[in-house]
Amino acid sequence: MSTVLCGCVGVPEESSRRAKSSIDLSSTPDSRVKSPPLASKRRFWSSFRLKSRGLRYRQKRKSQEKGDGCLSISQPDINTSRFSDEDDIHNSRGSNDFDHLFSSTDTASPEKGGPDRSVSDPDVSPIKGNHNKSSQRSRSQSAEEREDEGDSGIAVIETSQTIATDTGLRQRRHELMQHSFFHLDVWLKEGKDLVVRDSSGTSDPYVKFKIGDKQFYKSRTVYKCLNPKWDERFTIPIEDVFKPVSVKCYDYDRGVKDDRMGAAEINLSMLSLNSPTELKLELKDKKDVEYMGFILLQCTLVPKSSEEKEQFQQTRGSTLKKSVGSLESQARKLKMQIWSGIVNIVLVEGHDLMAMDDNGLSDPYVKFRLGQEKYKSKHKYKTLNPRWLEQFSLRIFDDQSHTLEISVYDHDLRSDDFMGRTSIDLSEIEKEKTHMIIKELEDGAGTIKLLLTISGTQGAETITDLVNYTTNTKERDDLYRSYGLVNSFKNLKDVGWLQVKVIRAQGLRSADIGGKSDPFCVLELVNARLQTQTEYKTLNPEWNKIFTFNVKDIHSVLEVTVYDEDRDKKAEFLGKVAIPILQMKRGVRRWYALKDKKLTGRSKGAILLEMDYIYNLVKAAVRTVNPREEKYMQAEPKFKISLMKRNINRVMQIISSIMEVGKFLQSCFEWESKARSITAFTVFLIITWFFEPYMLPVTLLILFLKNYFIKSAKEAFSVESREDLMSVDEEDDDDDDETSKQKKDEKTGVREKFQAAQEVCLQVQQGMDMVASLGERIKNTFNWSVPWLSLLAVIALSVGVVVLYFLPIRVLILLWGINKFTKKLRAPNAIPNNELLDYLSRVPSDSELIHYRELSPDVPNLGKKKRA
Repeated sequence: MSTVLCGCVGVPEESSRRAKSSIDLSSTPDSRVKSPPLASKRRFWSSFRLKSRGLRYRQKRKSQEKGDGCLSISQPDINTSRFSDEDDIHNSRGSNDFDHLFSSTDTASPEKGGPDRSVSDPDVSPIKGNHNKSSQRSRSQSAEEREDEGDSGIAVIETSQTIATDTGLRQRRHELMQHSFFHLDVWLKEGKDLVVRDSSGTSDPYVKFKIGDKQFYKSRTVYKCLNPKWDERFTIPIEDVFKPVSVKCYDYDRGVKDDRMGAAEINLSMLSLNSPTELKLELKDKKDVEYMGFILLQCTLVPKSSEEKEQFQQTRGSTLKKSVGSLESQARKLKMQIWSGIVNIVLVEGHDLMAMDDNGLSDPYVKFRLGQEKYKSKHKYKTLNPRWLEQFSLRIFDDQSHTLEISVYDHDLRSDDFMGRTSIDLSEIEKEKTHMIIKELEDGAGTIKLLLTISGTQGAETITDLVNYTTNTKERDDLYRSYGLVNSFKNLKDVGWLQVKVIRAQGLRSADIGGKSDPFCVLELVNARLQTQTEYKTLNPEWNKIFTFNVKDIHSVLEVTVYDEDRDKKAEFLGKVAIPILQMKRGVRRWYALKDKKLTGRSKGAILLEMDYIYNLVKAAVRTVNPREEKYMQAEPKFKISLMKRNINRVMQIISSIMEVGKFLQSCFEWESKARSITAFTVFLIITWFFEPYMLPVTLLILFLKNYFIKSAKEAFSVESREDLMSVDEEDDDDDDETSKQKKDEKTGVREKFQAAQEVCLQVQQGMDMVASLGERIKNTFNWSVPWLSLLAVIALSVGVVVLYFLPIRVLILLWGINKFTKKLRAPNAIPNNELLDYLSRVPSDSELIHYRELSPDVPNLGKKKRA
């Protein structure tokens, strides 16, 4: 049987007069408490005001009145004897005289009920009728007492309900403390009736989930919507279940800071374990009393064992085992590839953007945002059709948004003006393939053109993994059939198919402090760009990846570049190799020596590749005499004195060759050698008398055949000349350093003049290079530098001989003129071009031949497999 000692705490006379007591419950059926006389109570209150001490309750038992389960409704007799405050509040056994009155009750918590007073409750009636009279007497006495003590502040405390609640909370707390770690599985569904934060009458809401100051999740942004549907699932690790989860809603703003849209909290201790709980969180703000809507979500609190907690922390890289033998593996885990892919973006250009300045133009730049990854382009001055040509990469994380947000701004001195925005859902983009995307900005603010590729995926489950790859004979037969001669005039832009297997590299240069590197490989075919995963802490990485490209031009060049990943700065260059498609050996695994950035010198290491390609001959030939695909990302040309000298020498070599022909003819005219002059004069008479138009291509065919035999006999001489040309290229860097040093030493005014002179010299340099390259391309066409192109020229000349033999020249000129005059009418969007120059653009110049030249791998034991 529990006993309760109820007392009062005295307060000074100046204070509000209050008394503390508790509800008196009889514990026996026949118990009946008699109310004390009024005079005695008045004497008690007088003593209470003066002494300000604790009080002791006293009740007298009436033995002659008994009842089963009766509730005593009476005012207790209160003694004026003194107790310390501490005894009144905390001691429940102050007197054994009252034990029989509290058989089924406990002490009312002072924290729950505040100041306690005994009261006669008019709503409670006795169970048996023979107690009605005494109850009425008690109620009348209580009414009189309340008239005398109107300011006593009497309250009712439901002791049994409070005790039940406290017991449940203690049991709940004890149950939660049995587990040291939890997972909170959250299903963020939607928001309703959210507050307006934009001038357009809408908002761009997103939600953040935090515990303390640490953010665990950020939802995607739903634009222009007050009832957003996120439908996102994620998991939050919980170490302290008694800390609430803060849910904050924001309006994404194009300005500096996002606007608040309200907040709420999730009390994790009130969630049922392993059972989904539907929550409706009403958003509120301390500074704003308006209705802000609510968020609907589902939460499941899942307890985890200590082993699962350790496993989770290890996957996050937050804990390390302190053992000497595992230091290297743990360091690799710390730097492990936690991203699931790489988004490579080439920002090409914009069209018809909004005019934001007074001059009717803008200074636009673009901001990209993918989760926490951001990029900002350079701004272009005074244009509505900017051309940026910038390349960058953003990382994709599984637990972050996969929506690429694109915003365009106008650059100003003070605050930048917002011009427009759009977004791309990356989950709908096909991976391992480069896409040309033209996106319209909202509200007709213009268009943005970019190239986008998702690559860099890892894991054996991907289709690019070489370990699980098996050759499908049926698919290969379908490829041969699709690129067969029967389909030569279907989709002329789809010339062929290229497959590249990136197996491994060996002997790479160390780029990190520990003598290792974190290499990854990038493959580029014109504007298509794919990437392998990163292999950490090794100089002999094994990627084992397969990549496929759609070939638009059979004369394209595959560039394979190896980089060292660095999270804090730009990737570091390790080596590169350039391989034209027509020089690839199908289905053969070969080691390729890596070169430097200029592709002229040797770099450390080699890479093992296997390539295969299929193409349509007719489509490839048609594409050859059409304009080449523009490569957007190219090195910006700079003026270099050494390069200028080399271009001048190249042009002079061509001019000297032409002058040699002129000198030969001049010597024939001047009869410096009688035999030579007689022979030349005889040939001139015969050709002039018997000349026919078809003889001109025949002459060129003879020249092709002559050079074909010369090329076979003098291949060694050709290699020496290329090596000489390569040695000239290697001097460029020194001259660049000297020029940059001169520019740093000069003053601002002189520097501007110097830059203006450089621009003029750069134009001259590029003009010289164009002339020299054209001459070298013509020469390399006839000397069979690219056999496929030379053979195509031979076939074209042979057809020309037949046509010229049977058709008069005037008919050919007529057909040519009709084609030129009607081309714009037949194809209004056709790009004007010169077929001969387009053909020559596919022929490499001498410097390009050096870039494509293969070097012997300088790594020992390439056939053996090494491990880092």
